Amino acid sequence: MGQIVVHTIPGSPFARSVFATLEEKGIGYSLARITPGTLKQEPHIRRHPFGKMPVIEHDGFTLYETQAILRYIDRVFPTPALTPSDIKAAARMDQLMNISDQYLFQGVGNVIGFQRIVGPALMGLTPDEAVIAAAMPQAYTLVRELEHLLGDQPFLSGDALSLADLQVAPQLDFLVRTPEWEALKVDAPRLDAWLTRINARPSMLATTWERVSAMAA
Repeated sequence: MGQIVVHTIPGSPFARSVFATLEEKGIGYSLARITPGTLKQEPHIRRHPFGKMPVIEHDGFTLYETQAILRYIDRVFPTPALTPSDIKAAARMDQLMNISDQYLFQGVGNVIGFQRIVGPALMGLTPDEAVIAAAMPQAYTLVRELEHLLGDQPFLSGDALSLADLQVAPQLDFLVRTPEWEALKVDAPRLDAWLTRINARPSMLATTWERVSAMAA
């Protein structure tokens, strides 16, 4: 099989999920860098008609949407398996992946992360404290629910690493870089410890912003 090409802007937590999954599988890949501001321009708009990222290309097949990409990788390269064989654990994995997209990114990561990190670093913007404050109730609900779903398990959907861990961790790691995390983690000690463990995995160490930026260069 040919190498997987990942089209993304370096630093995207969505792309990091893809990279980390490929690392866990031991699959070679390359990064095709997208320049900020060109997502809705040619040639990327032909790959993703909605102008988002990441997009992968593999053996002439183009695919976008992170969840679809992660499941594709897990099906094409089945070892090690990253989807639980137990039906209920697999359903929990699916639930957590949707929580990541719908509540961790939407309304929390894309608000607090943008205000604290992306806007100031890439656009020279000053964080809007009122906007951040308005996002905090959802952030608290989110973190408490992730803490509840994790429970005493080593991984989010059970005893083994799954796609849920590899999707949630990069998004949550982005939030950890903001000062709001100090207050949020008070209600989620097990989640905080889980993230520390996940971030220590070779797949996550190989896909930090610094490593991906060096790869893109």
